[in-house]
Amino acid sequence: MENIRNFCIIAHIDHGKSTLADRLLETTKSVNERKMQDQLLDNMDLERERGITIKSHAVQMDFTRDGQKYVLNLIDTPGHVDFSYEVSRSIAACEGALLLVDAAQGIQAQTISNLYLAIENDLEIIPVINKIDMAGAMIEDVSDQIVDLIGCDAEDILQASGKTGLGIEEIFDAIIDRIPAPEGDPEAPLQALIFDSMFNQFRGVIAYYRILNGTVHKGEKVKFFNVGTEYEANEVGVLRLDLEPRKFVAAGDVGYIITGVKDSKEIKVGDTITSFENPCEAGIDGFEDVKPMVFAGIYPIENEDFEDLRDSLEKLQLNDASLVFQPESSAALGFGFRCGFLGMLHLEIVQERLDREFEMPVITTVPNVSYYATTKGKNAARTLVNNPSDLPDPTTLEKVEEPLITAQMITKPEFIGSIMNLCIDRRGRFVNQVYLTEDRVELTFDLPLAEIVFDFYDKLKSLSKGYASFDYQVSGFQESDLVKLDILLNGERVDAFSSLIHRSKAADFGRRLCKKLKELLPRQQFVIAIQAAIGAKIVARETISAMRKDVTAKCYGGDITRKRKLLEKQKKGKKRMRQVGSINVPQSAFIQVLKLND
Repeated sequence: MENIRNFCIIAHIDHGKSTLADRLLETTKSVNERKMQDQLLDNMDLERERGITIKSHAVQMDFTRDGQKYVLNLIDTPGHVDFSYEVSRSIAACEGALLLVDAAQGIQAQTISNLYLAIENDLEIIPVINKIDMAGAMIEDVSDQIVDLIGCDAEDILQASGKTGLGIEEIFDAIIDRIPAPEGDPEAPLQALIFDSMFNQFRGVIAYYRILNGTVHKGEKVKFFNVGTEYEANEVGVLRLDLEPRKFVAAGDVGYIITGVKDSKEIKVGDTITSFENPCEAGIDGFEDVKPMVFAGIYPIENEDFEDLRDSLEKLQLNDASLVFQPESSAALGFGFRCGFLGMLHLEIVQERLDREFEMPVITTVPNVSYYATTKGKNAARTLVNNPSDLPDPTTLEKVEEPLITAQMITKPEFIGSIMNLCIDRRGRFVNQVYLTEDRVELTFDLPLAEIVFDFYDKLKSLSKGYASFDYQVSGFQESDLVKLDILLNGERVDAFSSLIHRSKAADFGRRLCKKLKELLPRQQFVIAIQAAIGAKIVARETISAMRKDVTAKCYGGDITRKRKLLEKQKKGKKRMRQVGSINVPQSAFIQVLKLND
């Protein structure tokens, strides 16, 4: 155990985590030249296409210094705020962290957020300035920022380039000298924390764990502490680039276990693995329960695919523990699931992964956040509302509370005015302004979560020419004047388009939604009225005119009463058709409505 080091790499988006991980793997010859490629640990097509890390990736490397062999367990983590739960789980499996800061961009919002996560878990922080070979590198400025943030000495800050391999040897020396070896007793009862898992269609669920105490042997009977199930360890091993089987894995190490479990409900991330014959007395404190920020309904395109969608979501949840879902039904879309996501990018990635990995194309309803509704009268109660259709009747409603966030934005001084205008437009309340350096300022605003869900981050980036960084924490709930906006097609409510929105913005949003639907819905042989309503009050309306068949074409000459008779007959038919005719909303309409703010 003296020669084991467990560490992760944390940073803001695009500060070079995956590139540095490539150089570490290359230097330790953990991968041969034939297999070497950029973003080696990002093994999902989606990660490579977008150039982002979505999953944390664990890998073991061997390093020799002064004739002494060391085992280094590295976990590469995502940088986007939507995947911060991945980072928190990686940190729980480590004793140290490389805090990477881009020499050209300096400290950004997610850098600070990830740093606090690491400090809370008592990790040894090794600050590294990356991309020092770039033309715009501001090494001294960034070094001063790190000293101010962490309170370390300037000599403790390493300088490196993940691209060229500059400074990699110094990083290895710092990992060995500064990060403590894991503590634990290999002879004690087994205690291993599951920090990730994945589903293999041939081998079942593969769980990744960090052993705190004890040793797990191949073939021994193990127990999942919180779920209470028992299985035989068919295979145990360590995480190289591929899974590498071993006879046993001991305390302090990171590894995997295959037990032949086929049901994804049997293994939970955050659970403790212990020995069946000599169990531990208590499970390890896992992770905080994930708090979804954005809710949306996910429905199969064909109703008979409902059970297949459930299986797909359960398997995806193994690999993405921050996804939560529960069954729900909709009058317009049939049976589906109400899913909770950490943000809009997370929703987009889940939708894409369902399509690619499970061949399950889905319809997604308008995303919304959770609210608290308080009713009045004898049966007064405060209930959590995840779906606008669950909102109590307005006559019994006393108040609605919406989630509030505290947002930190780090930007250049010239963009302060436009960013403040954006936040105030989104019902934000100014809290604080701090100059971190002469050309970097941190703005703090209290904002309703619903206002940042759709396109706030994109707008922030475009206003600041890509310089502003953004991070937020949920700070509580506040009472707000919210109304339920319904969309009616020929008088019938379409619950998939319902949304809870602030009264001041409801009419404008309703108008835009009606106009969009007018473009998207196909014409019928009868008139379609598209209306936006708040309770019984109609606030916007668009009309799709009927496709008209020329019934008088066969009348040539003769009395006008013949034509009138045919037109009257057509009019009655259209009226009857409108009463019994149903309007099919195409899938593209649901997807396009999500992009309304574009």
